Amino acid sequence: MAGHSKWANIQHRKGRQDKIRSKLFSKLSKEITVAAKMGDPDPDKNPRLRLAVREARSLSMPKDNIDRAIKKSQAAEGDDYEEIRYEGYGPGGVAMIVEALTDNRNRTASSVRSMFAKSGGNLGETGSVGFMFDRVGQILYPASVGDVDTVFEAAIEAGAEDVESEAGTDDEEGTHTIFCAGSDLNEVSTALEASLGEPASAKLAWRPQNTNPIELDNARSLMKLIDGLEDDDDVQNVTSNVELTDEIMAALEE
Repeated sequence: MAGHSKWANIQHRKGRQDKIRSKLFSKLSKEITVAAKMGDPDPDKNPRLRLAVREARSLSMPKDNIDRAIKKSQAAEGDDYEEIRYEGYGPGGVAMIVEALTDNRNRTASSVRSMFAKSGGNLGETGSVGFMFDRVGQILYPASVGDVDTVFEAAIEAGAEDVESEAGTDDEEGTHTIFCAGSDLNEVSTALEASLGEPASAKLAWRPQNTNPIELDNARSLMKLIDGLEDDDDVQNVTSNVELTDEIMAALEE
């Protein structure tokens, strides 16, 4: 089982999620609508929808918003969204994957390409960095659910492949991040829910095979790029293989 990993800090910045809650709810609604439209509108019969609804609930999205997003998927005049993945290199040669749901491919591509260029990065072809990541199931629990050994044993019994536990800070509680094969996400998360309770998050994610340490100036440029991408209404997820030291993390928060 692997230890602490700095890349998770990029993907799980709770403070930022709180700051842009309305935008976050919009993105969650879009994923729920697409999941329901592609499969069954009943979460019990649609694994992707079930995970999307669970994610929305974990982020305190109101039930009315969730129900409205599901109903929208069944409306004849509902928007048709296309799933697109962009890959490229950010400042410091950091490999990045940007996932989007859009009703206008040209608009989204132009926006993402422009942000990469302004940051000194380079947007590549699909597959240009994807080989550096594994597509995995990622299940997140707060540290309060149990100690490392308890979570480790529950994860192994549920069929997970890896666990990373991160200590908390004065501002945020620590976390246990459990990884499994992408195809096993529904089964593993269901088993863990029986032993540890409902997770804070359970979804498919890109996990870097190796991380890339960068200097402070590049880290600042990278954070600006990630913030810009996350502010884009069409962008759903941003993942990178960056590794940030404690010193750089502290400097970024100043």
